[in-house]
Amino acid sequence: MAVTGEHGQERGRGPAGGPYQGYVYAYPHKTAYRPLDPRPSLREVWAGEPLDALFLYLHIPFCEMRCGFCNLFTRTGAPEELVAAYLDALEHQARAVREALDGPRFVTAAVGGGTPTYLSAAELTRMFDLTERIMGADLRAVPLSVETSPATATADRLAVLVERGTTRISIGVQSFVDAEARAAVRPQRRREVEAALGRIREAGVEALNIDLIYGIDGQTERSWRHSLDAALGWRPEEIYLYPLYVRPLTGLGRRAHDWDDHRLSLYRQGRDHLLAAGYEQVSMRMFRLPGSGGLSEYRCQSDGMVGLGCGARSYTSGLHYSYEYAVGVREVRGIIDDYVRLAPAEFAFANVGFRLDDAERRRRHLIQSLLQAEGLDQGGYRERFGAEAEDDFGEELDRLAARGWLDTAASGGERRPRLTPEGLAHSDAIGPWLFSEGVRELMAGYEQR
Repeated sequence: MAVTGEHGQERGRGPAGGPYQGYVYAYPHKTAYRPLDPRPSLREVWAGEPLDALFLYLHIPFCEMRCGFCNLFTRTGAPEELVAAYLDALEHQARAVREALDGPRFVTAAVGGGTPTYLSAAELTRMFDLTERIMGADLRAVPLSVETSPATATADRLAVLVERGTTRISIGVQSFVDAEARAAVRPQRRREVEAALGRIREAGVEALNIDLIYGIDGQTERSWRHSLDAALGWRPEEIYLYPLYVRPLTGLGRRAHDWDDHRLSLYRQGRDHLLAAGYEQVSMRMFRLPGSGGLSEYRCQSDGMVGLGCGARSYTSGLHYSYEYAVGVREVRGIIDDYVRLAPAEFAFANVGFRLDDAERRRRHLIQSLLQAEGLDQGGYRERFGAEAEDDFGEELDRLAARGWLDTAASGGERRPRLTPEGLAHSDAIGPWLFSEGVRELMAGYEQR
């Protein structure tokens, strides 16, 4: 008998339900994290971990507005004194983390949120100063990505980003049609978007990424093509195509309806249009110009991540940890307020997290590999785990292949499981289906609290 898990997925028969079950940008999701008791010290957490190829991530949980589709850990309207207190806390955390790491080497970095450029130019300068001074990270020597928005991509902020070594800027446009932006509860005008894109290009950053969303109320194939062409007019090095999700506790949460077929049609249209324009598909969402510079080669299957900020995750081989997670406005504000009030000594511990045993590490590697267009490198899996991926996950791979969603053709003399074009289109069903039962239960328990 099939067992139905989170998102209505049936483990016995394969992915069930519609193609949009959930975006798997990390495994496990933060809703599977739980308070750690006893709390381990960061020195204990990082003892014995390889530190020569780390990813440094800074989280800024502030935005000038909250979009109707947003379920990120962020708040709007932060007063200047709260931003200053947050940077104070970030500095305390950086000191505690650096003391726990013995000679770390950072090979890539990112600043996300929220909207990092919600900070003023002076505040951004302070953020970079404390990061370089305390963490010892030479951000000018590694790929550095920063997120921005049309309203905050001002010339003075961009100047700071460029001076501090930013190689990639990602801007959330979502739609070049004003009516669609309003429907997504994102009050912006196209002329403001175009002006921001012009400033980014003038700043000379190596790589520009534009985020677009499909499935917005009132969006048609014609209007979607209009946004795609408008984005292509800037010839960005990357374009991300996101399906609109309507989630509880977000501004659009009361507007849910079944529009899977429409979203899937728009996805295919966008994919084909970008491929015809010379882009290569990296994942369901990501499309990249071949040979683009300024991009990170970080591989989340093998490298550790050091996160700074109350919404940042940190990854070691055996523990993923962070602070509490929330989406609701009141809860997010409470977590940020608690973070800025922490005594400096409190930053020396991991508070909330998920411990990965060997089985979960293998499953994470499988999920993160399969959801990339290049697929699963079986030799790399064998080298890391001393086992064959097909022995560990043969049933799952067979079921995906039976659907026509997995290609197992040989590459370099060895079978390399990778999603077919239709499999990539169903990534948001395949990813959640591959979650372990233990993670599903934790996620379901979090939602019930």
